[in-house]
Amino acid sequence: TDWRNTDAMTDQDWEPVILRKKKPSGTGGEQAVNMARRDGADVETVKKFGGGGNKQTAGPSNARKLEDSEELKHDTVPRELRLAIQRARMDKKWSQAELARAINERQQVVNDYESGKAIPNNQVISKMERVLGARLPRRPSKKQNPLCTRHHNNLAC
Repeated sequence: TDWRNTDAMTDQDWEPVILRKKKPSGTGGEQAVNMARRDGADVETVKKFGGGGNKQTAGPSNARKLEDSEELKHDTVPRELRLAIQRARMDKKWSQAELARAINERQQVVNDYESGKAIPNNQVISKMERVLGARLPRRPSKKQNPLCTRHHNNLAC
């Protein structure tokens, strides 16, 4: 028998198959927005955080603190802490990289603390205290109410 059986080939469907993406059904895109603007209609555009990306996180961890606070500034490392870290590191004759390795952080973290750019984290400060063998000034854990008259007794206000 002939292995190129022509009868088997006639049962095949040789028509090309064309696959197309379905166009997004929404507000009509940029053209519709421009047309609405020309007609004088109110157009509201909203930029979504991470829109179009594949990120599953909700944004920076300190974004909520910055949003809720009246002043739009985050905490920075106070001067006395920066100098205390530098002094303790220099007393041990360590580089920033050596200190970073000892506390299991990146060298950039130590650099940010010593230059005052970092947002203070008591866990990182505690690790530095442990390996440097020095007491470092901490940032206060909670801001005290300035109207409170009992704070000198260490009572909650």
